[in-house]
Amino acid sequence: MKRRWRHALIGVLAVCVLAAAAVWALNQRDESPVREHQRFAPTPAQIERGRYLASAGNCVACHTARGGAEYAGGRGIDTPFGTLYASNLTPDADTGLGRWTPDHFWRALHNGRSRDGRLLYPAFPYPNYTQVTREDADALFAFLLSLPPVAQENRPHALRFPYNLQASLAVWRALFFSPGEFEPQPGKTAAWNRGAYLVRGLGHCTACHGARNLFGAIGGGLELGGGLIPMQNWYAPSLAAAQEASVAAWDAAHVAQLLKTGVSPQASVMGPMAEVVFRSTQHLSDADAQAMAVFLKDLPQAPPPEPRDEPIVRDREQMSRGGKLYEQHCAQCHGESGEGAAGAYPRLAGNRAVTMAVPANLIRVVLSGGYPPATTGNPRPYGMPPFSQVLNDADVAAVVTYVRGAWGNDAEPVSHFDVYRNRRGAAN
Repeated sequence: MKRRWRHALIGVLAVCVLAAAAVWALNQRDESPVREHQRFAPTPAQIERGRYLASAGNCVACHTARGGAEYAGGRGIDTPFGTLYASNLTPDADTGLGRWTPDHFWRALHNGRSRDGRLLYPAFPYPNYTQVTREDADALFAFLLSLPPVAQENRPHALRFPYNLQASLAVWRALFFSPGEFEPQPGKTAAWNRGAYLVRGLGHCTACHGARNLFGAIGGGLELGGGLIPMQNWYAPSLAAAQEASVAAWDAAHVAQLLKTGVSPQASVMGPMAEVVFRSTQHLSDADAQAMAVFLKDLPQAPPPEPRDEPIVRDREQMSRGGKLYEQHCAQCHGESGEGAAGAYPRLAGNRAVTMAVPANLIRVVLSGGYPPATTGNPRPYGMPPFSQVLNDADVAAVVTYVRGAWGNDAEPVSHFDVYRNRRGAAN
């Protein structure tokens, strides 16, 4: 009996060793030798190119703490697994990139490893940045080395067990990450391929607009098919669904306009996307904004939803209450019939941002208010005040339900519990 248990234990240990070896091997994929000492003398043109690329990648947004020095790190990024803290990207020798080489930086982007070989968490979106070319990686590094050094220690992550283990991260990488490089697609225009490179690589659009599995990995389903943004509890709508945020039917110039200014004849941006436009896409060249528009218009589209078997039943009392609240608080800007005001306040009738299956964004806008970003093309945007201190959860549920069911809109009602969860930052 003892011999049998001993053989079983040896077998389990052997399987564990083989599994660990397989995970280790998978994590060495496409690893290139890293030179610890390299002469690197970036040119002014390379630094300026890197500045533009850092803006396109919106690096400053995560790597700058509120009130802190730009790129000095320290900003907490909340995830379902705990809080990760962005690192110091300034060229300080002790706490930043001062002792890094171009090879170290390239490996971080391409393979998701730090200078010491430690595995990085994919909150740093190396699953996207692996697409970035070596030329662009070197330009980014050149720009970061040109910044004023800031001595600021990197904060340790606050992750729950077992997500705080490098072994767990190694398993995640073996399952969900494969280093790669961008390959232009034959048969597509230069603009399409440039747009694909920006969207899939530096723009890391899937970080928000990609659906994630239970392990936080993006994959399966349509590209940019939408998903909840766990660190901010907004819903990033699907760019591949006509009933959400597809731009397939838009004029490409209007898509580029939205990226550059935050507003267009069809829509305006708020919430996390407003920050993206403010810090990043408004600074794109016209050619790059147009290229992204070309690519986004050509995304494979989801089939339309199946028609309902039964009509939506709404509570008459809730709709009546919502209508009165709308008249009192909303009609002055959005119109008695939800028609909006051109160039100022969006129409609500027939607005797919209002009727999406996931109501999180509409609830959050009513609670917290919001503005499109102030951009060069739209420096004084019209906005909406917050109502979290004016309306209770039942009030918000009533007015949101009313807006989702009036003037031809036909979306599911919202309960006061939906509002409660959003008011307290819980994900739907």
